Amino acid sequence: MSTVNSATSSDVIASLQKNTAAGSSSELKMGTQSSFLRLLTEQLKNQDPLSPMDNAQMTSQLAQISTVDGLGKLNATLSTLLESSQSGEAMQAAALVGKGVMVAGSGLTLSGGKAYGGFELTSPADKVSVTIKDSNGLEVRTLELGDYEAGVFNFAWDGLTNSGAKAVDGSYSLSVKGRRGDTDLSPTALQLGSVNSVLRTSSGSVSIDVGGGKLVGLSDIKQIL
Repeated sequence: MSTVNSATSSDVIASLQKNTAAGSSSELKMGTQSSFLRLLTEQLKNQDPLSPMDNAQMTSQLAQISTVDGLGKLNATLSTLLESSQSGEAMQAAALVGKGVMVAGSGLTLSGGKAYGGFELTSPADKVSVTIKDSNGLEVRTLELGDYEAGVFNFAWDGLTNSGAKAVDGSYSLSVKGRRGDTDLSPTALQLGSVNSVLRTSSGSVSIDVGGGKLVGLSDIKQIL
């Protein structure tokens, strides 16, 4: 009596389970079903009449093949959702090109005697102050901005120093402090950027060029101006 010396249907299932994530869903589905049915048929044709395949064993193998096929469908669905999400993110990012945005950072550019920055508070503050320094780290101006609720806010600097003199146009840095009662807060300083372009990486994620060599994700944008 002839016997099947190649892999059994259980072997095929085990192998396919290891490779579920590697192959495409359509190829996996066809390969899974075809290989399983072919080997199961051969096993039934060549089984020992005195020791036929147990019904429980066959049921178990059929359940396993259904599981593998279900995993393939799940992977295909997740891949489709991921691609759709990434495409939607890219479209949202592309719509921002040319617009001003606030992102985490300490940069502040004075141009024409005006500069704009921002900050983010995770809780209300009785007092918020912004300290502006020049490229040498010397304090130029301190702005007392008063009380704020939690949220994202922006401010304007008129270019005047603490002494009332006009600061020269150029690059400055900012830091933000907050206080509520006797508790010091840690606001996040925000800098103004302009969306120049949108880049899509090989993994499908989106990076947004906001100028100054700074790349951010869509979720990093705190405010659109």
